[in-house]
Amino acid sequence: MNLVLFREVPVDSPVHRLWAGTKILGVAAISVVLMYLPSWPVLAAMTTFLIGVGVAARLPLGTLPRLPWWFWAMILAAGALNIAGGPTAVVRFAQVTVYGLILLAASFMIAWTTPMGEIAPALAKLGAPLRRLRIPVDEWAVVVALTLRGLPLLLEEMRVLRAARRLRPRDHRHVATRRPADSPMLDILTATMAVSTRRAGELGQAITARGGTGALTAHPDSPGRADVVALLIVAAVCGGSVALNLFLS
Repeated sequence: MNLVLFREVPVDSPVHRLWAGTKILGVAAISVVLMYLPSWPVLAAMTTFLIGVGVAARLPLGTLPRLPWWFWAMILAAGALNIAGGPTAVVRFAQVTVYGLILLAASFMIAWTTPMGEIAPALAKLGAPLRRLRIPVDEWAVVVALTLRGLPLLLEEMRVLRAARRLRPRDHRHVATRRPADSPMLDILTATMAVSTRRAGELGQAITARGGTGALTAHPDSPGRADVVALLIVAAVCGGSVALNLFLS
């Protein structure tokens, strides 16, 4: 399985140069439209739009994830379970599946075209009006920033621990006396939690030494003319997909 997650693909394109908040608003608009109108015309329009965004972003084909066979097998098995509910249930399941894949692709599009350091400042700027309600916008943005930066490290740590466990010699003499608690997954998760706790402490000390969490949400970037044009395009696509759904229904 090849997944390029939470990493920017270093390509110079108009999509990469957009403000991070513009991409977040675009994905939010697509999510709202799909939430209320998950019909096939809307799904087709959003899929076509995302393909166009990927072409405009000049993303190489190697960026696309190659999911394992068991992922598609699970989807087919879940679809087979809906056969008992009739054709309507199968169609609804297919719509929900495509809806989820579109949202994942839109979210990955942000990660592939945006440095992770720009996400937290954009969220802090978008949530600025909520500060009047005494909502901790900056703290939430810091949590998102640390999560996005720490999750790839956590995944890499789990891969290293899994590879290290595979290199351990197997003792076949104690197979019969093995306890249920002696689970490889449980060992990896326990070791990962221990390593994550240690790294969290080190990260906290590093952030404190550099002046606190305020630097994570401070960024001079702001939307420009290209962002206005991009938002207008997203609004036109969303409005067009709704109009297409009403025309075909």
